[in-house]
Amino acid sequence: MQDILIIRQPKHREEYEAMYNLRWVCLRKPWNQPKGSERDNGESNADQFIAVLHDKVIGTARLHKINENVGQIRYLAVDESYRKKGVASKILEAIHLTAKNKFITYLIINARETAIKFFEKKGYKIVGEGPFLFGEIKHKKMVIQFGRSDLRMRSIIENLKKTLLTED
Repeated sequence: MQDILIIRQPKHREEYEAMYNLRWVCLRKPWNQPKGSERDNGESNADQFIAVLHDKVIGTARLHKINENVGQIRYLAVDESYRKKGVASKILEAIHLTAKNKFITYLIINARETAIKFFEKKGYKIVGEGPFLFGEIKHKKMVIQFGRSDLRMRSIIENLKKTLLTED
């Protein structure tokens, strides 16, 4: 039987706790940051993503809108045992689809220097310096812009909405 990786939203408190714990273990604990530093005040207004394999949360990321056209990816993390196996790519695919469905034109991420090549392969471009976290982790601000075909879909859907609203 083949393993099935599922990318979805967390469903219950235990999955949210597993997601936050994975964030902390991967993104904060190695730099001696306290539990709780893996969360911020944008959690309730964001789309959370988890990668689940055999009922275990092995990856996570968050998408939130900055404004009508711009979204930001934060807290992308994959359990160390599952890295370099396509998990982050699958999470990113789900985020891109969600962003397009929300008519987001640009996605930004502050990528750690160790992840720049990964994001470049996915179409992201460096546009500037990012934050310098915990006195040692350099980031680059990266952006991807969705193409005209993606933007064309927005026009089609908006026209369809107008048609449906004006029909008797």
